[in-house]
Amino acid sequence: MKSVVIQEAIPEIVMVGVQTPFSPVDIPGRIVDLIGGNAWLMEETTAYRRTVITTGNMDGRIFSVSEDGTWLRFTRRSDEEEIINTLWAASLETDPPQLFDLGVENVIHFADWVPGSKNNRVAFSTVEPRATAPGWQANNDLNILTFSTSGWVSQWEEIIEPNAGGIYGWWGANFLWGPDGEEMAFARPDGVGLVDFENNTFNALMEIIPLQTGADWAWVPGINWSPDGKTLFTVNHLPQDGSESPEESPVFDLSAIPIADGIPIYITPQTGMFAYPSASQSRITNNGEEAHEVAYLQAVFPMQSDNSRYRLTVMDRDASNPVVLFPNQGEQGIDPQQVSWSPVPTGESKDFLIAVIHQGNIWLIDSSNQLPPVQVTGDGLISRLDWQLIDS
Repeated sequence: MKSVVIQEAIPEIVMVGVQTPFSPVDIPGRIVDLIGGNAWLMEETTAYRRTVITTGNMDGRIFSVSEDGTWLRFTRRSDEEEIINTLWAASLETDPPQLFDLGVENVIHFADWVPGSKNNRVAFSTVEPRATAPGWQANNDLNILTFSTSGWVSQWEEIIEPNAGGIYGWWGANFLWGPDGEEMAFARPDGVGLVDFENNTFNALMEIIPLQTGADWAWVPGINWSPDGKTLFTVNHLPQDGSESPEESPVFDLSAIPIADGIPIYITPQTGMFAYPSASQSRITNNGEEAHEVAYLQAVFPMQSDNSRYRLTVMDRDASNPVVLFPNQGEQGIDPQQVSWSPVPTGESKDFLIAVIHQGNIWLIDSSNQLPPVQVTGDGLISRLDWQLIDS
């Protein structure tokens, strides 16, 4: 085989981890972020940041820390044909982290630890690679495997067998465990609901008008649980008044689904399709009540929310007192993303912080809006992050 050089490569140096000095911030637990295919970690303070995984091929499809802060779950790009990526786990308690190949290929939307399993059971969904856009055909399946630190991996336990996945099912469904690990929510282009583990099927709680994007992607609403597991937050796609094509409607409202009766409640109109609601942990208020807050992204241009930037907004659990936190009016909005709450309240004010990625850097936002936003990184290359408490 003969190789012909058409144009000589130009050497490029990318500076990672060297940043302008920012005032350090004490943080509870660990923040793990993704830069250029490698994982970096901040622990207890933003003053000290180090690389923990330097494979250079983490693709960011799956990137999350276990609830006890001791494991990182992630996917790595594959060089083999017919394999998009592979699923891995890394123990953050060893230096360097010990890596475990879970023997799973082609994971695009979902993989997570099974709650209460001491991080050795993993639930996941797979796709089949395709040469045509978007590059896969989703299986819309749900499986569980068990692995050990000796390298042993079990056979898969099939919970949901491969299926069409409803309208636009080729894109794929997403899943999210409830806080107690007893329930699992699903979201797909035509609905949101719960996984029926007894009958191994889907139980829809809210039907959604599938968005006709006219492109090689499908819209799937973000989902998030309240900390008590009684409410599921999501986004609904609604018809536009006077429009003859509800599938093309630009109207998206933030919704809450009480699990007890399963009747959706519209709580915030016209947030945009990428609102990605996210609830904080519970805390006791001054009057002795248990309460939580809900963060979401508000589109700067709600009627063009597919390409709009967004502003981080927080409200009380009953959808009252919405406050725009970041960025300030007149400044460039943030890209759509799932934000991360601090696992516990922090600082003298005992308020929660919210970590967001803005222009490739991590910012910490005070949820009470009493303190100004704090930028903690400056390399401008961060694409994913997760924040969890360290199990003591």
